[in-house]
Amino acid sequence: MSIAIGAIGTKLIGPLVENATGAKNGSGGSGGGFGAALGDALKTLDQTQANADQQTQALATGKATDMSSVVMAVEKASLEVQLATQVRSKTTDAFNEIMRMQV
Repeated sequence: MSIAIGAIGTKLIGPLVENATGAKNGSGGSGGGFGAALGDALKTLDQTQANADQQTQALATGKATDMSSVVMAVEKASLEVQLATQVRSKTTDAFNEIMRMQV
């Protein structure tokens, strides 16, 4: 079962670990799983921040006339940073919980 992450994009996050049978018969996801989705999300975050920076500079130099689109771009970048921070925190918490498990 995949979970859609709308704020990051339209990427689907599949299982964290593909089992041997899923990898053999081709039903194990779209070739990257969680790591690839996380990498794509970070690339999108970088592009969003660059776009917000570019629009902010254009507004400061007088090239941009629509202030609302600049504010929207900056807020979108801010929300994506907050989301990335929360994902990092939850991932770190999950890793620490796994490390505390006794085998």
